[in-house]
Amino acid sequence: MKRFHVHLHIDDLAENIRFYSTLFGAEPAVRHADYAKWMLDDPRLNFALSTGGSGHGVSHLGLQVDEPGELADIAARGRSAGLDSREERQAACCYARSNKHWFSDPQGIVWEAFETTGQIGNDGEDRGSDVEERRACCA
Repeated sequence: MKRFHVHLHIDDLAENIRFYSTLFGAEPAVRHADYAKWMLDDPRLNFALSTGGSGHGVSHLGLQVDEPGELADIAARGRSAGLDSREERQAACCYARSNKHWFSDPQGIVWEAFETTGQIGNDGEDRGSDVEERRACCA
């Protein structure tokens, strides 16, 4: 099963957590000093915020899958359509490890298809390399 993913770059994390927690009627499932994520079932959405990116607004959109076969299907459809893509295996990003395929739509909006395989630093502690790896991927 797939989950829609939206990642926004913002300035004030606390202010945005208050806003989106009210909007969604739920607190973030993951929260760090520079990052927050909601995993909603209604609608089925992975909604993430992070500070430190370039500009404000949509960083990227995506589809999160539960099974490796779903990711392979999305990647195959992209390749058969001739889309430029970039594959990442076991990428460390957004406090998680994931297998990913990146595409850009005709407007240049970046899309990420991914399967999360593990968590990084989910105890809320910002640990040096984890934070730097996350920023390199999500910013």
